[in-house]
Amino acid sequence: MRDVLNLPVTGGSLIFASDNSGGIGMKKEDVVTASYDVVAYYSFRVAVIECMAAGADPIAVVMENFCGEQAWSELEAGVRQGQAELGLTIPITGSTETNMEMVQSALGILVIGQKKEEEEKVASGKMGVIGTPLMGEGVINHPELIAPLSLFKWCCEQENMTILPVGSKGIANEWLHLDPSGTIPQAVESLDLNASAGPSTCFIIVFDPEKEAEIAAKAGHWFHR
Repeated sequence: MRDVLNLPVTGGSLIFASDNSGGIGMKKEDVVTASYDVVAYYSFRVAVIECMAAGADPIAVVMENFCGEQAWSELEAGVRQGQAELGLTIPITGSTETNMEMVQSALGILVIGQKKEEEEKVASGKMGVIGTPLMGEGVINHPELIAPLSLFKWCCEQENMTILPVGSKGIANEWLHLDPSGTIPQAVESLDLNASAGPSTCFIIVFDPEKEAEIAAKAGHWFHR
């Protein structure tokens, strides 16, 4: 899985996945206005999704806070919210820039995971997308279209399913990681395959066709064939 660092250790590996945001927060010069718990929630979301999609169990979170010392408790609350949706209780540590006053908000989040030593398998079958690609104000205004973390966790627990988070380059770009031949699906129902998915508001799944009915029932309106 790309976008993570895989560091081999005895019995498996440590997985490091990160995300950052800038110009999103409560400062006057921020491009998008959002409370700091929301900023941290979505940044944690990206990193933890990448970590879990790589087959790891998250064990710790590191925050690099450039939003100001007063923002730390809100940032931590956002990460705790994401953890709660995944049924996690893992430690949070980090650092805050207090020497310089930043005119825009900025945050970096690192999620560390532990992965057991096992053969990497890529599923074959049908392709679908869970969630809708959104970014910026779209994330704030349309939370009902964003794939829930609990649903992502359920997909990670399924056998014979490959999961690939979608980032800022869109569904079509991420699909190339699964199909290097360059064959990109012509359509995934009504989704824009080139739109940015911002904080991983959607993810690609490759699954056994026999599981399609179960996936559709579980994912509801978030599932796009």
